Amino acid sequence: MLFSGKKKLLALLGTMVLGTMLLAGCGADKAASGSGDKAASALEGKVTASGSTALLPMLKPAQEAFEKAHDKVTVNIAGGGSFTGMNQVAEGAIDIGDSDVDLPDQYKDKGLVDHKVAVAPFVLITNTENKVANLTIQQASDIFTGKITNWKDVGGDDQPITIIHRAKSSGSRAIITATILKGQEFTDNASIQDSNGAVLKGVATTPGAIGYVDAAYADKSVKTFSLDGVAYSAQAVIDGKYPIFGYEHMYTKGEPKDAVKAFIDYVMGDEFQNSQVEKLGFIPISKMKK
Repeated sequence: MLFSGKKKLLALLGTMVLGTMLLAGCGADKAASGSGDKAASALEGKVTASGSTALLPMLKPAQEAFEKAHDKVTVNIAGGGSFTGMNQVAEGAIDIGDSDVDLPDQYKDKGLVDHKVAVAPFVLITNTENKVANLTIQQASDIFTGKITNWKDVGGDDQPITIIHRAKSSGSRAIITATILKGQEFTDNASIQDSNGAVLKGVATTPGAIGYVDAAYADKSVKTFSLDGVAYSAQAVIDGKYPIFGYEHMYTKGEPKDAVKAFIDYVMGDEFQNSQVEKLGFIPISKMKK
């Protein structure tokens, strides 16, 4: 009977110890969760970014989602051109310089850190009334350098070609220079606009016009050219069949911290990359073939 009583006592003590451990564990979990929520809610500050207008269609939705999740953080994103963004972040005027181009040599001693966030495809566009649907790379190059000035020379109507494109500070222009012009210079006989949206509007409303925009901007107001018989698609870029694209960068002066780091991490994170990037007209870097 004594032995039986000891067994009951030990069992009771064991149950009490186990219960105490479980309660402690629950408290620890709750504390950990609470500290995580506290850390998330404690994130605050202002993030400033400017540069590539090609990247705006992706960063604006990211900004809205990030601010919704962190109501004490304000993210301000502006255009201005890729080289403008790199200049401003190098000078410390902004937190993030958005750019369509790799870091040029003149910036490599400025302490800038590169964060590749997506691939941006670009398309050549024309007025919807233009009968020409395909250009060779050589024809496109000859148009932009001023060697071809009439659509009849590439199978179209007898109509002057009007070039509408970007300023030298534009990363979009740099990409077209590298992929289509192969380093040649654009003709000066062109209308210069300060954003992808302005180029799109100009081409849409100007008979005989040609320009280039980030594929995310192209809509039914313009006609998109095939190049060497290949129509633009994300898969054509991934397969190496369509040549006009660039890696999108978010440059910071030194390693980012606090709200700036959190915003860049959000843009580069699997959730945003896998669910939003392609929907917004870009290509996740992970899908590009090495």
